[in-house]
Amino acid sequence: MAKVRQQAGAVLTSEDEARTIEIGRIVGDLVEPGDTVLLIGELGAGKTRFVQGMTEGIGAPGGARSPTFVLVNEYEGRLRLLHSDLYRIAAAAEVEDLGLGERLEAGDVLAVEWADRAPGSLPEDALTVRFETRPGFEVRRLNLSAGGPRSSRLLRRLLEVVAQGGVRHVG
Repeated sequence: MAKVRQQAGAVLTSEDEARTIEIGRIVGDLVEPGDTVLLIGELGAGKTRFVQGMTEGIGAPGGARSPTFVLVNEYEGRLRLLHSDLYRIAAAAEVEDLGLGERLEAGDVLAVEWADRAPGSLPEDALTVRFETRPGFEVRRLNLSAGGPRSSRLLRRLLEVVAQGGVRHVG
């Protein structure tokens, strides 16, 4: 796994938790085996809600739980989604011990909260979602960027769905 590098990008807005979940659901509908989604933002920014939407999108029953104390939760639907939370890791090297690269090669999908805590340990070709919030405001900006051809395809497909309605696109 290589250092995360950003290429193509866009910005979406989310007015509330339901919209954040909906954007995640669209991503879950669109992901393919081996895709990676990196989530970056402050506590309470909407990262876990986004993954809840992804679990709906892949058809996994029950919805996502924060994996903070487990490090990786698995959700089975049309694909297997690995949901990792790196908030409590002490060093980026700990990510290697999770074996996420091997799981991606086997066709699992990966969603990583607090991905910025593991520079150089996560796939370069990933859709990165940076959550920007302002104190006292529900509205958040989701800055989306792609790090390679696979994630660029996912981002392009997401923006096509957004353009057809449902989610407000700002940039």
